[in-house]
Amino acid sequence: MSPIQIRWKVGFEIELLAPAGMNRRDLANEVVRAHPGARVVSAFLPQAEFSFVEDAPIFENLTLAFDALNADGSLIARFGDDLTLIDGLDRNAPPKPGWYRIIGDDARFLRLIKRHVNPAETLDKVLEPAAKLFGVELQHLENDVVRLADRYDAPIVMAATLPGERERPCEIITPPISEDHAARLSALLGPAKKLEFTIPSEAALHIHFDAIKLCNAKTFANIVHLFGTYGEALKQLVGTNPNCRRLGGWPEILHQLVSHPEFIELTWEEVREELEKIKLTKFVDFNLANMVHARSDKHTFEVRILPVSLEVAPIMQAASLFEGLLQYAVDQPLIKPDELSHSLPELIEKLPLNDAVKKHWQTNASA
Repeated sequence: MSPIQIRWKVGFEIELLAPAGMNRRDLANEVVRAHPGARVVSAFLPQAEFSFVEDAPIFENLTLAFDALNADGSLIARFGDDLTLIDGLDRNAPPKPGWYRIIGDDARFLRLIKRHVNPAETLDKVLEPAAKLFGVELQHLENDVVRLADRYDAPIVMAATLPGERERPCEIITPPISEDHAARLSALLGPAKKLEFTIPSEAALHIHFDAIKLCNAKTFANIVHLFGTYGEALKQLVGTNPNCRRLGGWPEILHQLVSHPEFIELTWEEVREELEKIKLTKFVDFNLANMVHARSDKHTFEVRILPVSLEVAPIMQAASLFEGLLQYAVDQPLIKPDELSHSLPELIEKLPLNDAVKKHWQTNASA
């Protein structure tokens, strides 16, 4: 087990692939075996995907996930789909009984329906509570498609089976972890290795750092300056998966905003108001959108460039590196981009890292 200790509250999202013939629920079941009184319950995981349908560029989805719960009801981890994981799946495989998703083009409808339907219900019945909510009857179409429309026949959502082995992708989503990070990860990755889960070709590891310490103008500007300057070098350093989808840089207007002399005089609410105008997306190397929107369930700074490992130590090394970068942004006075050296080894030397972690990343950076 990794001896590395981190102090930040973080959540991990680890993208894996079940072996043929297995699925993400199998991993959830395996994980709870080690927790007396634990159980697995079905859940819906909201996801968005790009579409090729005119006038509907985004399809909103509720996909089947499985929550491993302790005896007291607290979350051990969620095991969900990730729609970016495609390679290695047999797209012509027939649907597996009981596996489906709910699809629509309005996230607000999906959020409303999620509150009223039961993810443990069957495909033909799952939308019945939503139909009662809208005062209509469900439409049962060919190929096991169930359509929900309003009384004017305007579409709301559909439920449909999942072909193409969509039950095999498995994103392990942990709750925020404040202590014993390595042990908590080991309790999830150990069962995954036992069941011979593998790393998909497009896989990424996402780490969510609690943002409470980051929500002030000076620290936010430092984050933009640091990651804007060293972002590409950091991707090379950690070995970002070139097949990973939905990465990218921040818009230039963000750099212009935080570089304005008056920016650091703003309150955090004023900062958020300015950032709302930029309409930041989560599909970038370093996701700021959760901070800007102040989501109660995910108020985080998200690192999205990390490769997946089935071993705990590399994940802890990565978490420690970015903990050090964020703590440096918190501790330093306002960082001026033109005064940064662009030398990653020099930056790592300044970070508040333990000696072993610092040596590891300096060696890699020098190489």
